[in-house]
Amino acid sequence: MPMSQRVARFNKVVTNRTIGRVAPWMPGFGVVHHRGRRSGREFHSPVNVFRTSDGYVFALTYGSRADWVRNVLAAGGCDLETRRQVVHLAEPRLYVDTQAKAMPGFIRVGLRLGKVDEFLELKIR
Repeated sequence: MPMSQRVARFNKVVTNRTIGRVAPWMPGFGVVHHRGRRSGREFHSPVNVFRTSDGYVFALTYGSRADWVRNVLAAGGCDLETRRQVVHLAEPRLYVDTQAKAMPGFIRVGLRLGKVDEFLELKIR
């Protein structure tokens, strides 16, 4: 069960503006650079992100209906700024995993408590 829309709106207006400044260099965080699927505008969304063997995986705490997720899926990829590097990601794959197996153990517990079971995986290109 993703976070409520009320929390999402608050985070979009308040929290994301603060976190967005430090997310590009903090472990477990990054900023997704994506283009609006209808507007064509460029957007920057701070996210929790974790490295996989050939890319990155995102825990979708707001669910797969979040605008940034829909934009990335529509475009077939995005740029991710993490650890002070920008990487191009492609081949998005949306999936459900109630056990959050791709996440580190300490994160997995919180995701299960929050009933977060949707993930987005992208490969480095």
